[in-house]
Formats: sequence, C-alpha cells, structure tokens
Amino acid sequence: MNLKIINISEKIKLSKEVFYKKFNKSLIHQVVTSYITNSRQGTKAQKKYTNIRGGGKKPWRQKGTGRARAGSIRSPLWRGGSITFAAKKKKYYKKVNRKMYRLAMCSIISELIRQKRLIAIKEIDVKIIKTKQIIMKMKDLNIKKFKIIIITEKFDKKIELASRNIPNINTINLRLINPLSLIKTDKVLITVSALRKLEHILKI
Repeated sequence: MNLKIINISEKIKLSKEVFYKKFNKSLIHQVVTSYITNSRQGTKAQKKYTNIRGGGKKPWRQKGTGRARAGSIRSPLWRGGSITFAAKKKKYYKKVNRKMYRLAMCSIISELIRQKRLIAIKEIDVKIIKTKQIIMKMKDLNIKKFKIIIITEKFDKKIELASRNIPNINTINLRLINPLSLIKTDKVLITVSALRKLEHILKI
C-alpha cells in the first residue's frame, strides 16, 4: 500500500497489516469510551462530619438559652459545618487490553487514509517562531480551512509555539497520539518519520 507525500511528490510504502484494516465501529467505540472514562480525574470531594476540625464541645447548654438545640459546630446546619451525603473522590477506570487498543488505532488510521484525511509530509520546517509561518504552510498544502492535527515524531518547540494561537490547529508528538484526537479532527498531518515510527509501534 502506497501513500503520497505531498510536499515532495513521492510515495511511501505502508504495511497492509497496520494501514489496511477494516473499519471496526464497535471496537473503536469501546476504545474511545475507555479513553474518555480513563481521562476523568474524579477529584471532586466534600467534607463529611469526621473531616471537620473542632466541634468536640457542645456550643451551649441544652435548655434555658432560648436558642435551638445544638450539639456541635460540625453539624451540616451550621455555616462551615459538614456536608450531608458528601461527595467522595472516585476512580474512573475502564480496561481495554493492548491488542484491542492497537487494532482500534489501526482501524482508525486505515479509515483516515481511505477518506483521504491523513496527509503525509516529509517535514515541517519552521525557521521563525511566528503564527504566520504555520498559516502559510497550511495555505500551501491547501488545508487551511479544516480542523487539523499535526503529528511529529518528537516534541518540536518551534511548531508548538508557532501554532498554539491558531484555534483549528493542534500539535502533538507521537507519544501523545490517541484515538479521540484522530477521530475529532478533519485532517491529520503527519511527518514521514512519525508515520514510520507509528507503523513500527502498531506492528509489535
């Protein structure tokens, strides 16, 4: 299977084992759902009765003051007191084995190639850290009006800084690639070196 490299008018040979998979909708749904679930932090927490400091002593005597009975300042009725049915920290985790994840990634990338949404490029050379540099490059590639994700093999600070002010362009390195970012974008712009490394990772 061959994929054209747009900026040098050449073709790159790709493995059929990785980039020629059928679109498996149910598997992709399972993997994406798992990714979203595992991304949840679950850090919301409120203080219950035992977490409030103080309140060991009864605020005032039971009778004779004219005020309502009170046993502790930690009561949920008091300002600064505890919360009734307080929320606790929760772990969100949905397991997907490695083989399923890789197969889903292969299926997604294969579909992107079939729909001509994956674009291979030799390299993205940004000499000056300016937003205009990235805009001009996207204009030359005729993909400026789409929601784009740029994938490089390693973190490229120049590309990251030059593109971060453009709302429809997101830049990630190969280590941060995930199924959700691939599905949500219109065009995936990937360097040849990153594509080769991805092919090697998904083959194993």
